[in-house]
Amino acid sequence: MQMHNNEIKSEHFDHLDHMNFRLINVSYTSGPATEWLLRKHFIETYMLLFVASGQGWLKIDGSFIELKAGGLYVGFPGQLIEANVHSLDERGVYHMNFDVMYAMEQEGETALDIMKQLLRNEVNGEVTSSSPVAVGVICQMIYHHTLKKDGLQRYYGQIRFQELLYTMFYDGAYAEKTDLTSPIEHVKAYMEQNYAKRLTIEELAIVARMSPRHFMRLFKKRYGCSPVDYLTFYRIKQAQILMRNDHSHRLKDVASYVGYQDETYFRRKFKQISGIPPAAFIRNSKQKIAAVHSVSIGILLALQIIPCAAPASHPWTYYYRRKYETDKVMPLAEGETIWLEQLRLVKPDYIITAGTESDTLQSKLHSIAPVCDLPWGKGDWREHLRYVASFLDRSDIAEVWLQRYEEKAMIIKNQLADFIRKDSLVVLKVYGEELQMLGPRSIASVFYVDMQMEGPEGIETYWERGTVTMKELCVLNVERILLIVGDDETSRQTWVDVRKSEEWLELLAVQKGRMDILLSSVLLDYTAFTHELMLDEILKLWQDRP
Repeated sequence: MQMHNNEIKSEHFDHLDHMNFRLINVSYTSGPATEWLLRKHFIETYMLLFVASGQGWLKIDGSFIELKAGGLYVGFPGQLIEANVHSLDERGVYHMNFDVMYAMEQEGETALDIMKQLLRNEVNGEVTSSSPVAVGVICQMIYHHTLKKDGLQRYYGQIRFQELLYTMFYDGAYAEKTDLTSPIEHVKAYMEQNYAKRLTIEELAIVARMSPRHFMRLFKKRYGCSPVDYLTFYRIKQAQILMRNDHSHRLKDVASYVGYQDETYFRRKFKQISGIPPAAFIRNSKQKIAAVHSVSIGILLALQIIPCAAPASHPWTYYYRRKYETDKVMPLAEGETIWLEQLRLVKPDYIITAGTESDTLQSKLHSIAPVCDLPWGKGDWREHLRYVASFLDRSDIAEVWLQRYEEKAMIIKNQLADFIRKDSLVVLKVYGEELQMLGPRSIASVFYVDMQMEGPEGIETYWERGTVTMKELCVLNVERILLIVGDDETSRQTWVDVRKSEEWLELLAVQKGRMDILLSSVLLDYTAFTHELMLDEILKLWQDRP
């Protein structure tokens, strides 16, 4: 949930005093083998569709809209709607129907008229959302409470639905006020759809409807790199996907496919971004490397390696299969006997562990393939990356990745306003019935080490202990909070109890609206790849924010 204290004035919001919103129903669909379909029909109520994961399409009155993960979409009564979403993961897709009543319709304007005004007249297409993660958390809570048998709990689901509407109205008005983010994101999507074509800054600036100089400045501010650098990186990433999944393509054809007619230039750019020449990348991609421990996944991904096998219980197992367009990953079962047999069937060239396996298990693993046993208790995530890279003879790749990470972190740190970096920050995780305090030896190192933010005085005690109580949190002078809520039922209920407590509401960060929530599933591991993901989240969280 994101709380805002910026005042956004609009005469349209005055109509909210006379409007009532009622959630009729909400459905939730998730799972890697699941597809969500909405048959073609004329809708009689308002519709909200939040695609937390997956991809697909939506047709509104015959107009085709490409759905994307994190997208929030609205439908109005009387429209002809049809949709399909696939490639889902555990975050899924939420579909809601709701009614709107307007007490002043007799004066000429209907509820439909006002809704279109509140949503910036976007009757077809995506509704602006500043934080898809926050929207996902709210949708999750709405669905959770509407299933309850207790009428009071279902009523609380209606309250959370009002919160979702507030977030939607606010984000739309804020985007209209700033008029910056939407055009730049539109150009980014345009680049990703047309990366194989010859694109110029002048053409992209026209798409953004601004001058080339202004466009380049805003793009770098938004994404931490120039449009040309982003396009190059995206093209090479697409080339890697192609080369990883099909080794029969000629290099000249791969270069042409991703937008490079000059093979020599493509080779140079490929090595610059990947750290190794294309031929070495193809050779490496033929190796089969298994990740026995979950943290090994984030290390291997930074080294441009898709594990041939990884724990099925870890959310990344499906995340990287979707993200990297490969079906060559063996999800390892939880039972040791079963997953050892799975590894024997896969016949990996190498196995990566994290120093937590017993001597007996290590011996069994060594009988299958050479094992890199990462000394998990020593060093930071950078040293872990270098350790595995050295074992796999991919140190060049690791150093290029680290250099790019440091450059990106420096750009983002410089973009953050001074008062944000000077705020005392705590990174909390709601796990079970506990409030855990994340410190520098966790994903929170992005903030405390790379962004050079500081925690409140005395926070080191709680870093060492790992947990904090609400009373202890009240004693700390917390000016900004980043919260990560666990996916399990107990964690979600603990968060509900925490956010309703008087101690929580009295926290300075909460009162000033400086509290943000992040999705827990893929951001918690202390690895190279999760740190890069968190850098991207920082820009979404705090760019142009108070």
